[in-house]
Amino acid sequence: MSDKLIIFDTTLRDGEQSPGASMTRDEKVRIAKALERMRVDVIEAGFPIASPGDCEAVQAVARAVTDSTVCGLARALDKDIDRAGEALKPAAASRIHTFIATSPIHMKMKLRMEPEQVIEQAVHAVRRARGYTDNVEFSPEDAGRSEIDFLCRVIEAVIDAGATTVNIPDTVGYNLPHQFGELIRTLIERIPNSDKAVFSVHCHNDLGLAVGNSLSAVLNGARQVECTINGLGERAGNAALEEIVMTVQTRRDVFPCNTGLDTTQIMTCSRLVSGITGFAVQPNKAIVGANAFAHESGIHQDGVLKSRETYEIMRAQDVGWSANRIVLGKHSGRNAFRTRLGELGIEFEAEEELNAAFARFKELADKKHEIFDEDLQALVTESGQESPNDWLKLVSLKVCSETGETPDAAVTLWINGDERPASAQGSGPVDAAFKAIESLVNSNTELQLYSVNNITSGTDSQGEVTVRLAQDGRIVNGQGADTDIVIASAKAYINALNKIIQPEAREHPQRADV
Repeated sequence: MSDKLIIFDTTLRDGEQSPGASMTRDEKVRIAKALERMRVDVIEAGFPIASPGDCEAVQAVARAVTDSTVCGLARALDKDIDRAGEALKPAAASRIHTFIATSPIHMKMKLRMEPEQVIEQAVHAVRRARGYTDNVEFSPEDAGRSEIDFLCRVIEAVIDAGATTVNIPDTVGYNLPHQFGELIRTLIERIPNSDKAVFSVHCHNDLGLAVGNSLSAVLNGARQVECTINGLGERAGNAALEEIVMTVQTRRDVFPCNTGLDTTQIMTCSRLVSGITGFAVQPNKAIVGANAFAHESGIHQDGVLKSRETYEIMRAQDVGWSANRIVLGKHSGRNAFRTRLGELGIEFEAEEELNAAFARFKELADKKHEIFDEDLQALVTESGQESPNDWLKLVSLKVCSETGETPDAAVTLWINGDERPASAQGSGPVDAAFKAIESLVNSNTELQLYSVNNITSGTDSQGEVTVRLAQDGRIVNGQGADTDIVIASAKAYINALNKIIQPEAREHPQRADV
């Protein structure tokens, strides 16, 4: 019988550290519920001490999720651990993940602590976390550049103190697969009490080796992998969950373990995370990219038609790549709408929210004959982006574009309670719309990204627009969706503006941690 490989998803914590990928409480809950349906073992919901919003989000996920363990991150500090313990109280099963740096450069330059002090602090943190839960994970930050003898001492001490999982992070993506695998094997062999804890890995993708390093670690004894949907994460991202899971499943001849995940939910999770964060999935991305199961070459097409296994090592259906299922139309009733959303894991706390969503659905159904699951996801995502605290809303937009003429746009915005009109010209209809908006708000932001994707197929498909704005070092993503791409663009721009004018609430940025 093969071992269990624990899948620890950190999309809601490390994934959120991607510039512009911040998520609201409700968005985190939606993603957590999707991960739960996929049977992810551990969901790292956030960093409770980072801000009141982060703490509230972890609490909300802890209340919403019952089948997966909910985890909160904490530095090896009493205030961090106490905040995490409080936030996780509602969870059916909880874990506190605490960390402290162990590499010479981090101890000297960042912590300004001696090695013995680091060991003492690590042990103290684990013991304090044990006061809240018997499921405690410890990470020696920057383990990949730590001295092996010192690393062994720290890990042995924290296991004695009660750590049940020891996570070895390649914090800066520095390691190579053969080196990292050897490190894991050496630690397990050298540490006397290594059998009393699960060894885990958390690899970053700075050199494009996060998945390779993680899998090498599994082959050398690691039994937990920390990963994210679509490989989301700060800098170049983390190991992609879908690639880890499908590699282990596809290469059962090599890996002595299995995940037990419902892989048919992978595509749903991928699309949900992409839609909420505004980080589009590249077409050639393994497993979840649009081209992952497409065959352009005539030779490949011929082979697949004769026998799928000639060029496909897994079935598209196994990861949720099935034909779009038409579920609703303009004649569908409120109960059918509610039922289908429930099947997608979308629930509303209040009847008023359901009524508002149903009204938006009817508006969409008048424009679009067939409503797909992806349309519903986008509809709910867009509604979740609207906040009572928004200072800016789109009231109306009129754009004129004609061959040989300069496009112009007339916009009316709701700004802090007042309706204000403006008009502008631009090189195209979208440019004109953005300039008209800017003439009213004067945001002094830099447009770093403008991206358009169709949500489903057909000329009546909703267009999904992502806009990335930067201002004084802050980066935000805005999303908008509509069957009219210019309106979708204006919605996305306004969504980004509403985010970027909000003050940064985090007490400390989550940079360079595990």
